[in-house]
Amino acid sequence: MDCEPAVYEHAAYLIGRRPWEVSRDPDLLFEAHAEAFRRYRHRPVVVSIDIYNLEAEAYGAVLREPQATGIPAVEKPICRSAGDLAALQPLDPAAGRIPMSIDVARRLAQHLPEADVRLPMAGPFSIASNLLGFETLLVEMLEHPAETADGLMHLARGQTRFCQAVRDAGLDIAFFESAAAPPLVSPALFRRIELPALKAVIEGAAAIVGHPVPCVIGGDTAPILESVLQTGTNYVICPIETDQAAFMAKIRDRLDVRVRINASPAIMARGSRDELRAEVERIYRLATGRKNVSMGTSALPYETPPENVLYVRELCRSLAASNA
Repeated sequence: MDCEPAVYEHAAYLIGRRPWEVSRDPDLLFEAHAEAFRRYRHRPVVVSIDIYNLEAEAYGAVLREPQATGIPAVEKPICRSAGDLAALQPLDPAAGRIPMSIDVARRLAQHLPEADVRLPMAGPFSIASNLLGFETLLVEMLEHPAETADGLMHLARGQTRFCQAVRDAGLDIAFFESAAAPPLVSPALFRRIELPALKAVIEGAAAIVGHPVPCVIGGDTAPILESVLQTGTNYVICPIETDQAAFMAKIRDRLDVRVRINASPAIMARGSRDELRAEVERIYRLATGRKNVSMGTSALPYETPPENVLYVRELCRSLAASNA
């Protein structure tokens, strides 16, 4: 069982910098993720600190600088309704920090040829939640479902332009769509309003890069797993927030899809050696009997001690070797 930690803002910690400054400086972003890979040899290397903000900025949203080691966030929504989403100009891959991120990813891929370097791309619902505000988006789904579906599909088409720019740079991608997860978005609303746009963008991306792409959704995703698999993705996570046993039972026979079973971020950041070992053993039991599975994490908290990650990685290796 491989260990695949999700390293975003934690990469800034490894070089002693704040997430804000690393997220906006290409040399620091390169240094941070190169250092993370040197230490952890993790897959994939996702070149970002704040994975859900690239598109929002490119559409014109302003990010506020957080205090201390906080994660950058959109200052205020720039849209007032679902109709506004559909009226946006198509995403320009030359806007905001997208060109910087592509350039840094290209440099990392050249510097670390053994690494699986990927650009993070937000799913349409996550982009909409940044541009419209999460509460407003939920209300729009209920009161104006057709307009919301149209707005999400418009954002999905913009992501196809982003995908093409990434592919033109010789790079690969991974999609992230955690804003769309239950319980706030019901499984029925997910299927009816979100799934068509998500399926369109995942299928479109696969056509552009030539293979299926990851679709990472955190939250209580066991109730929507069947819908997520309809996108054609070949990589999902089993989030800590869901019924992980139920999730794994549903996907046990889909061996074509890689599953990353997430550990508790609190244990990863602050757990004792005994707690870390117990968490690895818990996840190993969930994975037993299934191939194409790994242990992973939600986004590693900024201050996670590197020795915790390294200890977990060695535990995964030793468990796999002892049961080979």
